[in-house]
Amino acid sequence: MVTITNTYIYNCQLDTFMSNQNNVKSGNTGNTGNTENASTKDVFSSWKQTSDKYFDAVEKSIPSYHQSVTSLQQEYLQACDNAIESTIEFQRKFANKAGINTKVPEATLKAVHETNEQVIKSFDVQNKMALATVDAARQNVKTFTNNAKAFGELNNNVMQSWVSAFTPTRN
Repeated sequence: MVTITNTYIYNCQLDTFMSNQNNVKSGNTGNTGNTENASTKDVFSSWKQTSDKYFDAVEKSIPSYHQSVTSLQQEYLQACDNAIESTIEFQRKFANKAGINTKVPEATLKAVHETNEQVIKSFDVQNKMALATVDAARQNVKTFTNNAKAFGELNNNVMQSWVSAFTPTRN
């Protein structure tokens, strides 16, 4: 599994850009049906194109990762359940053949059942906390996206202000 980082994305984009530049220098534009010649592309259009392709590929892989993790979780739970059932059955047979008394006092049974209920409640709380954490992370991503858009607009406004301050006006 590949861990995706900004450095990884940047390096992939830089490699693609440098490859495109080398192709232009060597006369091999590698035009694969695009009407726009590679020599007329600037760094930003190349960067955007490679970035778009990368995120499209990542987005397409998400369902298979989801299915794979879900299947693994189901197999793991089934394996644990099978192991516990086999252990119980083995110990039951051994106790019967060895003549071991398996009767348990009512107070012990009650304590075991109450403990089990508490474990299940604890698991439920843990599950709710995990889901709340995922929801909080999702909200943080939305907030980041909104802030990034606002920051981009602010940068555009500042740039426009600077450009207009140094651009001569025609009378």
